[in-house]
Amino acid sequence: MAPDPRSTTTRPGRGTTGSDVEPARLALIRGGTKDGPRSTGSGYLIGPRLVLTARHVLVDRETGEPWPKLSVQIGHPAQGPTRTAKAELLWTPPDELDVALLRIDEAMDIPGSVLWGRPAGRAPLPYAGLGYPKAAAVETREVENLRGTLSPLSGSGRHYVLDQGPAPEPGADGKNAWGGVSGAAVFCGHRLVGVVVQEPAAYGARRLLAVPAHSFVQDAGFLNHLAEHACALSEFAAIGVPAPRAAPGTERTPAERALEQLLRPLFADPAARTAHARELAGELGYETADYTPTAADLVTLLLAHPRAHAALGQALAARAVDQAFRSCLTAFLTQARMLGRGPFLAPEEFDDLLHLLRGIRDEQSALLPQAARDALPYAALPGCLDRPRIEEHELADAVEALEELPDGEGIPEGSPPVPALLRLVEYVAAAVDGERQHELRAWSKRTADRIGIHGDALAERRMDAARWAERRRNSLVSRVVMELERDGAGDGDRYACRILLVRTDGTHRILKSPSSEPKTPREAASALTEAVGAARQEPGGHDHVPWVTVVVDRPGLHLAVDEWESGAPDDLLPPSPIGADYQLSLSCPDLDRLVATRGQDRERRWKKGRTSVVVTEPSCGDRDKLMHLLRTEHRDTARVVLHGPADQRQAWLETCLAYGVPVVLWDRDATGYDDADRLGELAPSDELDGLAERVRVFRSRTAAHPEERRARPSLVWEPEGSYPRTEQLHLRDPLRGTHAS
Repeated sequence: MAPDPRSTTTRPGRGTTGSDVEPARLALIRGGTKDGPRSTGSGYLIGPRLVLTARHVLVDRETGEPWPKLSVQIGHPAQGPTRTAKAELLWTPPDELDVALLRIDEAMDIPGSVLWGRPAGRAPLPYAGLGYPKAAAVETREVENLRGTLSPLSGSGRHYVLDQGPAPEPGADGKNAWGGVSGAAVFCGHRLVGVVVQEPAAYGARRLLAVPAHSFVQDAGFLNHLAEHACALSEFAAIGVPAPRAAPGTERTPAERALEQLLRPLFADPAARTAHARELAGELGYETADYTPTAADLVTLLLAHPRAHAALGQALAARAVDQAFRSCLTAFLTQARMLGRGPFLAPEEFDDLLHLLRGIRDEQSALLPQAARDALPYAALPGCLDRPRIEEHELADAVEALEELPDGEGIPEGSPPVPALLRLVEYVAAAVDGERQHELRAWSKRTADRIGIHGDALAERRMDAARWAERRRNSLVSRVVMELERDGAGDGDRYACRILLVRTDGTHRILKSPSSEPKTPREAASALTEAVGAARQEPGGHDHVPWVTVVVDRPGLHLAVDEWESGAPDDLLPPSPIGADYQLSLSCPDLDRLVATRGQDRERRWKKGRTSVVVTEPSCGDRDKLMHLLRTEHRDTARVVLHGPADQRQAWLETCLAYGVPVVLWDRDATGYDDADRLGELAPSDELDGLAERVRVFRSRTAAHPEERRARPSLVWEPEGSYPRTEQLHLRDPLRGTHAS
């Protein structure tokens, strides 16, 4: 077993990065087939034949299987000759962490061994690494020296957040600028602390994510492979950071001097300033032995840690007993935010908010994304809030991203503006009851008071939130709409997919996918299942079987969407057709653009013809006779049951829809009139309001008895009222914002 990571504390070395990353251990990894390489990543030689990297570099994304051919180039091209070896996948962790070990087919003679470590405390640390990002490529991949800041307070704990110093522009082709750097080893000082695995799209190539080394180095399989290859695991040390000191006066920036001037009226007593600075440094996780800070040192501390100025403001707010001191404190906090000095929440405020949101997420995982979209409709929300639900480990990233969003206007004019995060907290509070609401609102008021938000401004946001919550309670979700459009540019059965929640008052909300990658039927069905789960968490959502409207174009009317299966949500239940779980019907609003009167005809039929039915029989003859029926004696009929020759079904169906018939039922497996009895179990001419549920039950019974030859019913049900129009679907590159390779 690895030693206790708390057993030893070290400090990062001196210099720009203080890193002992060894260029001779750098690895360039290529995976592919006999036809050539298909994947490029980075890695680090941790033993003569062992290379540490990211798992996703080594596997085919489409199949999930390792590439049949893997090669590794060891060494830094600018530091002498490199060596290339064949490799095989040796180990991946059982919990599916995105790390892996490769074994190369020849040993590399590199002296020394790798030291391992873990950042300690809350203070940001400098980090460094070497990798082969796409942005550094000219004709061939070139090495980039990664360097920047690792903040232990950022992220969820599952990943280290690496704020990169020199950062490329986001990829012009929509792909990751850092693609290829996945697998790079991350060093803090002399110790390897993690492996780069991802580039979050929301941060414009300025941020990377790394799997912490402490999450996998104690895995039994990992340790066994190290032992088999005579690689000793070093003492796993915690890495501390001494409190920062100010640079000489001539090297200080205008921002530093401006903040020092703003601090002077807050600390008339130098001894009090020193005590506050030492206490603040300790709270932020710095080592404070022999730390006697000057005013300039305090400013340096405030600029070094992302939450330092907020923590100081929280400590000083308790002393703001008179208006003059409060004004000085507000001026300092406002100026610090204008200078971009990190987030506005103090560490304690951040932790308290996360605790409150975790409790709410456990009961209503869809509430926070919904409130964010409605409270901040024009904001660029982080990806974790652009989905129907948010996971627990994503909450910290969400709060950090929301802290960076622009503020609203201040009330009265000239007062500090209300941060977007506080507006969202008020919306979440309005949607919950009892003690949770009281705790969230108390947190919001304490935070607003501390940063100088005027009471009227917060009250206005609270009133907006209350009105929103009232609408949410009174206007329930009436149906879930899934828009599908076949991906004509790609190969195979893939679709652009967008999902909306439509309410009883006619309003709708788009549930955006994590990306606009074209989806397979199973992926689209899984996205729909997730959206329905979000709808069921809304008020009244558990009271009825969800109604799903699938919007398609004319060729899509014959898609068997009801038979699509979502991935199994757990190991208890197998996948099932979505048509068996939901009242699923089709809709084709595209025809409204071709037939100008279709919408008016449809509303008339809904109003006057709910109880009448046309069942096509041999006497109906052909399409001309059907048209005659729909414009004369059945001009107001709202329902048609289509029987007849399969080769005429498309024309008859489009005729019914063009004449505004809102409900059309047919058996897509029927060959002619002789198959009409197969729909009899649905009682297609009985009560209209129960038809969709009868179809669902029939589909469920069919899934339970696949050996029986039964009808495969399709149901068009054009909703009453106007359809919620959205912009045209567009497909984007699926790799943007996923892995860094």
